[in-house]
Amino acid sequence: MNRAWYPDELTQYWTLAPEERKLLGSNTPSATQLSAAVLLKSFQLEGRFPERRADVAGSVVVHLANQIGVPPEVYFDGDWSERTQRRQRARIREYCGFRSFRSRDESGLVGWLSPRVSSLNLEAEALKAAAYDHLRSRYIEPPGPDRLRRLLGMAVRQCEEQFVKGTFAQLSPQTRAALDALVKVRAIENDADGEQIPLFPVRSDLALIKEGVGAVKVETVLDEIAKLNQLRALGLPEALFRDVPAKLVTGYRQRAATEKPRELRRHPLAVRSTLLAALCWQREQEITDDLVELLIHIAHHVGVRAEERVNAELMKYIKKVMGKARLLYKLAKAATGRPEGVIREVIFPVVSQETLEDVIREAEADEKQEQQVKLVTRASYSHHYRRIVPVLLDVLDFQSNSERDRPAMEALALLKKHRGRKSPVFPYSEEIPLDGVVNEAWQDLVKDDKHAGAVNRISYEWCVLTTLREKLRCKELWVKGARRFRNPDEDLPQDFETRRHEYYGALHQPLEAKLFVENVRSKMEAALAALNSDLPTNPNVKIVTTKKGKGRIRLSPLEAQPEPPNIAALTAALVQRWPMTNLIDVLKEMELRVHFTEAFRSTGTREVLRPEVLQRRLLLCLYGLGTNAGLKRMCSGGGDDTYADLQYIRRRYITKEQLRAAIARVCNAIFQIRDPDLWGEGTTACASDSKKFGAWDQNLITEWHVRYGGPGIMIYWHVEKNSVCIYSQLKSPSSSEVASMIEGVLRHDTQMNVEKQYVDTHGQSEVGFAFCYPLGFALLPRLKNLKKQRLYRPENGAEYPNLQAILTRAINWEIIEEQYDELIKLATALRLGTADAESILRRFTKHNAQHPTYKALCELGKALKTTFLCDYLRLESLRREIHDGLQVIENWNSANDFILYGKGGEFSTNRREDQEILMLSLHLLQVSLVYVNTLMIQQVLAEPAYRGRLTAADLRALSPLKWQHINPYGTFILNLKERLPLEPVIPTFGAALPKLQASLD
Repeated sequence: MNRAWYPDELTQYWTLAPEERKLLGSNTPSATQLSAAVLLKSFQLEGRFPERRADVAGSVVVHLANQIGVPPEVYFDGDWSERTQRRQRARIREYCGFRSFRSRDESGLVGWLSPRVSSLNLEAEALKAAAYDHLRSRYIEPPGPDRLRRLLGMAVRQCEEQFVKGTFAQLSPQTRAALDALVKVRAIENDADGEQIPLFPVRSDLALIKEGVGAVKVETVLDEIAKLNQLRALGLPEALFRDVPAKLVTGYRQRAATEKPRELRRHPLAVRSTLLAALCWQREQEITDDLVELLIHIAHHVGVRAEERVNAELMKYIKKVMGKARLLYKLAKAATGRPEGVIREVIFPVVSQETLEDVIREAEADEKQEQQVKLVTRASYSHHYRRIVPVLLDVLDFQSNSERDRPAMEALALLKKHRGRKSPVFPYSEEIPLDGVVNEAWQDLVKDDKHAGAVNRISYEWCVLTTLREKLRCKELWVKGARRFRNPDEDLPQDFETRRHEYYGALHQPLEAKLFVENVRSKMEAALAALNSDLPTNPNVKIVTTKKGKGRIRLSPLEAQPEPPNIAALTAALVQRWPMTNLIDVLKEMELRVHFTEAFRSTGTREVLRPEVLQRRLLLCLYGLGTNAGLKRMCSGGGDDTYADLQYIRRRYITKEQLRAAIARVCNAIFQIRDPDLWGEGTTACASDSKKFGAWDQNLITEWHVRYGGPGIMIYWHVEKNSVCIYSQLKSPSSSEVASMIEGVLRHDTQMNVEKQYVDTHGQSEVGFAFCYPLGFALLPRLKNLKKQRLYRPENGAEYPNLQAILTRAINWEIIEEQYDELIKLATALRLGTADAESILRRFTKHNAQHPTYKALCELGKALKTTFLCDYLRLESLRREIHDGLQVIENWNSANDFILYGKGGEFSTNRREDQEILMLSLHLLQVSLVYVNTLMIQQVLAEPAYRGRLTAADLRALSPLKWQHINPYGTFILNLKERLPLEPVIPTFGAALPKLQASLD
């Protein structure tokens, strides 16, 4: 149940009507009357009674108690069990027109739920919510938690049976045999007696299929192509799981990935075939995506390395001449002073001949650099990378939905046609597409002068490769059989036309494009007018006009806020009360209070471990992963759990989905235990930023970071203003932070409703502004290049006298109206998750600038960004709010280094899945620390010595993310009386004996 209620929501949902007061009865005790009111309004709101007294927010209890005229404290008097409330619940049920859940309702509920199972997790909130909504629509009170869980389990099992049966029926006998061959024992014939001896290969076919992609190089491409050909040889139907929920397929894939071949062989044929088919079907899509990524990386890598090599080579022979403007001034002054003089007598004494020669060589090198880079690029491609292009064109089926991409498709067909040709040029009879494939800079190398202007094959192939890279990145071209690089039309909701009104309503946007545009335009005009009138009297904002007539915004920095007087004392109290609290004890306390390990379920079909053993091993695994200390360190203390035990738990229980579910439980628990007087009411503001972690450069996501240096990955955090991280995601350093920002707001599973999103400069863009607005949250960036920002006009001729220097052209509202339907369709795709934000935003880059939808997004983003900039410049409170929000996430990043201390804080694995597990385990440990610190701080501040002591500055700086009292490493005991079990040292003289004898003599 929701824990945060605004006053207007309390009035709307929790106000008792006159007939409801009569139902409560005036002669009943006050505690009974208040509990009956809570039960009544809860049942009306959600269609079921609260399971525990603590499920109801304190603000709700106070609101109802004030209406009845009783003190809120009586709510905690008396028994809360269903037995004592049986009569109350029966009257409320009858008043609301509901009836109890009966035995005959079970089969109907299970049958209704079975087709709606989207995952194998019985704790999935979506399945529970669907059951509650269905029963509420039929005016049936839902069963108790245990009975409902049993029915959910029956629905999942029924769904599994139907899923296995339907999948097995689609597989041909040849495909079933090929899948079985992946897990069969290989045998060789013994030369001695002719018997077959089972022999397991060092790396089985199934293990190779499960293995992730390696570093960006030719050998990696060839390995991935071999795996893809092996998977295609299985003959899986193309539409095998097209209409099945992705989470359900992923559940079977995880089971197949975690079980050993001998365990897979024990399953019945239908189950075994379904498990392997799910694994191979998803891996085929992933490997196709990986090959496209490798193609994109290689096309970029060759050009960058060529430029680096040329620059390094030129720097060996060229001396960089500094201060050329000063040299030109000296030359001009000397020449104009003695125009009739001799150069050797006039110029060389001012600027030496050697310096002038260096300037000449540098200028000539700059002219040759571009040509040299192209030559080195072509040589690198022809000598090393060219051998992968033919095989890539064979295995990747490139497609296009636009006539504009016809030249690129014809160029690909041309390369396939002349694949085996050894001639360095194409035949003269071929019509070779150049426009749209070869850019202007490469025309001279493509047209081979040695062969009378024929088209050079190597240069042309490289141009096709770079064109492919650009078009694949913005999804102008797509690949059949891929997931991320699939047909962009499949990213959009396929039923948009039939459910248009529903989708518009879900986004709270009008159906008419003109009304939408008018809303945006009116806000923009109001913001510009407010800034124009405020600017003359605002001492912190000035517009400085440069010599070129353009204006630059000059914004005074924020004044330092007063130091909080009591935060240091509070931190000292935490250290004194709970000195050197072990971090693993924090995780243990979190589990004992919230039971987040209930979110972890085996990927298999049954669990045999005792609950207490499973709980202990899960905590050890999560702590070892979250601190990066490793699982071996967790079982080195002499406990009952071995390294093999923890490996089994890690493999069979800990998945990304279950870790996210556990994190959501912890975050929701923090929101419930907060004292509103200290932390405020339910927050809707969140900040997001990324942090770089070192990682081995052996996969696609690990890249060299330009700013921080070294190979690594980025973790993008979403942290609300009171230091609770609601979402985390792994990304490469070069991927879009705007896409990560949108993905985190939409995909977090906590109770928080994000209405404001603080980001830095990298987390915003005009397209980002355009998407955030229909999705229902405000994008609030802290801009680094603020002085160069420009404001757009709502229409031509709009006059704002104080803003003229920074005003530019008017917004093109017509194109926004024309593309309004496409904008809502894309926003709906983001909201529903039919495609991730990275796939959607990849379509709208500068390379695709002529796309009408991209133009409309840019125009809408410019209008929204102008509105934001006006408010940002005018309101100091907004600037401080954004700054304070981003400071919270900086503090969160600092705590990462404290907790992730193992292996130097580096991600020492190449598998992306393992990297995500490590990231989420760190996330879980950190929010657990926030939970326990919240309880500690509230306990200290509840004491008389601190009651009413905190000032406004203290409340502003109050944070539950503290670690001065935490020990993440373990306990170190020094006992000088204990010795290691070593033999005593017996001195041996050996070669030193003659020297000793000589010294004695």
